[in-house]
Amino acid sequence: MKPTSRALVLLALLCLLIPALSPGQAATQEPGRYFSELPDLPLMPGMAEMPDAGVSFDKPEGRIVEVYAQGAGTAEEVLRFYRRALPQLGWKAAGPRRFHREGEVLDLEVETAGGLVTLRCALHPE
Repeated sequence: MKPTSRALVLLALLCLLIPALSPGQAATQEPGRYFSELPDLPLMPGMAEMPDAGVSFDKPEGRIVEVYAQGAGTAEEVLRFYRRALPQLGWKAAGPRRFHREGEVLDLEVETAGGLVTLRCALHPE
């Protein structure tokens, strides 16, 4: 193979690999997903966000955001996931369903009905 042919083959391979390595592409392939209104709050695997159910307000005192997700599982599995995940993101537990971080409070409510678990996350200023 001539040097120019090798260079063309190498260039073609790089063109194929670069999109696979780009940060935007890698972010969509990561197993962890986040709520659209709270991009630093993970969405538990197996749950789907309910975007039309939530609300979001910015006030001088801070933001008020309410997001919902639904999926299979139990209330205890959902709470266990968030009790493990949130401290890694800087949240400090203030009860079994309440967390504090940087002047904000995050409350979790979990309901089970019809074989589905619904999670409500409410964020508000302290």
